Amino acid sequence: MATPRKRVIPEVRNPALELSLVKPIATGDNQQRAATVQNTDGEPLVAFEGSSNPYLEHQRNDLLLSLQHMRSEGHDEMVFMCITHCKELSFKAIHYELANMQVRIRGDDVAGALQLVPRVRTLLEFLGKTWDVLSTITPHEFNQFRNTLGIASGQQSYMYRHVEFILGNKSIPLARAHANNPDVWPYMERALNSPSLYDDVLALLHRRDIAVPPGALARDWSEPYVPNPGVEAAWLWVYGDPTPENDLYRLGEALMDIADVFSQYRWRHFVSVERILGFKPGTGGSAGVGWLRSVVDHRFFPELWSVRTQL
Repeated sequence: MATPRKRVIPEVRNPALELSLVKPIATGDNQQRAATVQNTDGEPLVAFEGSSNPYLEHQRNDLLLSLQHMRSEGHDEMVFMCITHCKELSFKAIHYELANMQVRIRGDDVAGALQLVPRVRTLLEFLGKTWDVLSTITPHEFNQFRNTLGIASGQQSYMYRHVEFILGNKSIPLARAHANNPDVWPYMERALNSPSLYDDVLALLHRRDIAVPPGALARDWSEPYVPNPGVEAAWLWVYGDPTPENDLYRLGEALMDIADVFSQYRWRHFVSVERILGFKPGTGGSAGVGWLRSVVDHRFFPELWSVRTQL
């Protein structure tokens, strides 16, 4: 019998604002759809009441497709905005899956958590391909609209920050970039001060009677994660049984899949920015490529990387 699992929808912004954009639409079922096909002889519906259609009402594409406001005469600004919005939606989807994975880990449902990993990996791979598109913008073309960004920067994305935080890369200064936004800050602050997915995985190891240092089980969750030799020893014990029957081993490798593809995304970001901007300062106050280099060198789940030296 299938294990019942309840989804969670993580809150990253005032939910009242989100719900204010939702329009009620009629629902359907298999019987209704079969009857409709009989009435249309299998042709698509093309006549609707009012001034909209059900697809627009369900997806709110009227809002989505009205967000790309070009602020310059640069031709490439449109694709820059479209791909940036694709990235934000991808961050939201990734965070949704990671949050549900975390809930399942907390409930000792390792099989359920592993079920979500292929989608997270595929979403991250899709995210990496956005840089293939952005890299088609030449320095000359980017300079035609770069000044319109002012001090706007992707590092100011609260959705991206939630992804970083749930994976364990906490930063109080970067979180505080959202402290002035009352619709966003309470949820950012909660994420900053809550255990990450990796923290919950270590708690799972502890519940399985694997020796995890107390300092890794109870600490200031807002602080950046510091690699711990005791945690590496715990993973070495897990990896002593590299078989399909060892769900903790499979979970460790699943986390490595996520960390690996995320590192590739960061590398594509780094290379693409260097290709377009060289070593110019970033728009958001950073040193640009120089600052991105430190981001590229960061690794999620560090003991899962370092334990490989001992295997």
